[in-house]
Amino acid sequence: MKFRPLHDRVVIRRSEGDPVSEDGIIIPDTAKEKPQQGEVVAHGPGQRDESGKLVPLDVQTGDLVLFGKWSGTEVKIDGEDLLIIKEADLLGVVERTAATGKQAA
Repeated sequence: MKFRPLHDRVVIRRSEGDPVSEDGIIIPDTAKEKPQQGEVVAHGPGQRDESGKLVPLDVQTGDLVLFGKWSGTEVKIDGEDLLIIKEADLLGVVERTAATGKQAA
């Protein structure tokens, strides 16, 4: 199924949490906190301002974003758990380094 969010909504796939703590202890799924970081899977066209002009979103498909712990609505599309959130509820975009494709420190 294809899903296209409306207005300023963004569909996010949560990042996988680390199954091992910093001390090397394996954390079971029931004790893990949900990550507050994920990848933008799809986004709407943007929001209209008072004059009716379309204001595009600042995020693009593939961006790694941070969001609040209780933000958005969890949905299941094609068996995959996703999060639908308004762009205003996003905290920021995590920049990745060009050489490694990893997050910049």
